[in-house]
Amino acid sequence: MSTGEQDVGSQAIALPAVPLTLEGSAVLHQMFRFRWSQWRSQGAEVRGRITSQAQQALAEMEGAGSALFSMFGHKGDLLFVHFRKDFEALNQAQLALHQLDVMEYLEPAVSYVSVIELGLYESTVKLYRELVGRGVVPHSPEWNESVEEAMKRQREAMHVRLFPAIPEGRYISFYPMDRKRGEEKNWYTLPIEERGRQMDLHGQIGRRYAGKVQQIISGSIGLDDWEWGVDLFADDPVIFKKLIYEMRFDEVSGVFSNFGAFYMGLRCASSELATLLGGTTPKALARTQPAAPSGQPGRPGRPQA
Repeated sequence: MSTGEQDVGSQAIALPAVPLTLEGSAVLHQMFRFRWSQWRSQGAEVRGRITSQAQQALAEMEGAGSALFSMFGHKGDLLFVHFRKDFEALNQAQLALHQLDVMEYLEPAVSYVSVIELGLYESTVKLYRELVGRGVVPHSPEWNESVEEAMKRQREAMHVRLFPAIPEGRYISFYPMDRKRGEEKNWYTLPIEERGRQMDLHGQIGRRYAGKVQQIISGSIGLDDWEWGVDLFADDPVIFKKLIYEMRFDEVSGVFSNFGAFYMGLRCASSELATLLGGTTPKALARTQPAAPSGQPGRPGRPQA
């Protein structure tokens, strides 16, 4: 078959609509209100004992992939973020937290379950076109085997981004989001090539903020109430506003996205827990690693929707 005939054949077969994705760490966000009046009614000895227990547990959890943030506003007081290798380990993190005495003073406010996701629009279209060009029938055994081989290579290459440490930024901004599925604007009815084009332009905005903000996208379709969760980490919270505002002007965000509530917090290391529970803003700790530049784990970029 000539190259021209292959091209005609490729155009005659529509590419599958679903882009390939890679999944990594299981993620849980837990937000609590702190019963401050009940806490203050306890004696110094009781508060010290409870704080010491919680501080030790938090230090261990930090080593396993957790972080604590002091929240801004009325939506909550404390935000725990957990990254774990799988959902069983994630459930254990939740259970371990609930064994602490300090939980007597915490009231659940919001939670969010997701899994770190890397979308592969560009790679997907390239692979699908190659397979269709070879005459491979979509979703046939040969097709599925070729896709799995490609995904295996991608998982190995992207392992560090799929299972990252929680970035060390002083501030966090977390929000859930959906792609629109309305009668007039429906993201999922666009051809995969058009979605890929829009996502590439969307990602270009995020990459301009490399070194200032780190972004981690997690997928939650079938896991929670929204389709994706977005975590932004930075040492200057104003960067969140600038990045998200600029993204509002691209087609993906401006036309095809819906956003949930935004939750903002300030990091509290385990060593600063007593300071926080004493009613004082926890101190910032020195970074152990610089903010990741573009192309590194946690880099800013496209939501993988």
